Amino acid sequence: MRWSTYVRYEVLRNFRNWRFLVFSLGFPLILLLVVGGPNRHSRLGGVPFLLYYMTGMATFGTMTAVVSGGARIADERKSGWTRQTRITPLSVGTYFGAKVLTSYLMAIASMAVLFLTGRALGVQLAAVDWLIMTGLLLVGLIPFAVFGSFLGHVLDVDSLGPALGGSVTVLALLGGAWGPLVRGGALQEVIKVLPSYWLVRAADTALRGSGWSLEGWLVIVVWSVAVTRLAVFAYRRDTARV
Repeated sequence: MRWSTYVRYEVLRNFRNWRFLVFSLGFPLILLLVVGGPNRHSRLGGVPFLLYYMTGMATFGTMTAVVSGGARIADERKSGWTRQTRITPLSVGTYFGAKVLTSYLMAIASMAVLFLTGRALGVQLAAVDWLIMTGLLLVGLIPFAVFGSFLGHVLDVDSLGPALGGSVTVLALLGGAWGPLVRGGALQEVIKVLPSYWLVRAADTALRGSGWSLEGWLVIVVWSVAVTRLAVFAYRRDTARV
């Protein structure tokens, strides 16, 4: 099986899953319209509320998109498809590369829908600021994409749904996707070590025309490396049992 054929198969399967589309595309869009629209003239911590909330919903939608790749891995393990791919010329790198690529395509689709809606509601940013915000979101999604693969290799299909939904919701909530939980103090410092916090901060950095602070980059790098190690360990252990 060629790489392009396998990627096309993965993309088509993703976009034909209507439940997945509703949660990663439709649900954040509805929240943006219902909550962000009526409050589009308000400000939150010096940032226009609509911009802040639009990026929060982009955080939630894109996290859902990339983490849900683990559900496909778990389903393939259950059906025996993963076993079949391992006895074909399809390489391990191509297998996981296709999973990450299709997850990112869905994440990009989610961002496009939300950003176009935000622009229609009145979000005003220069072209370079849109690019900064989008780039930071894509970089910040790396640990979540790997986290999805990790869960797909350690949990079965029945338990994976609650685990994915619960983890994404909690991380988005703590990161401030629906507004900050706390303002200052020790708990605020704890929340700042979460990658979801810096995903939501993409709105603030774009508004100021600059990227993340050094702390933000360190958080994303450390989480990416740590979760990758866990995912590799889980994959090797799973492979040894096949």
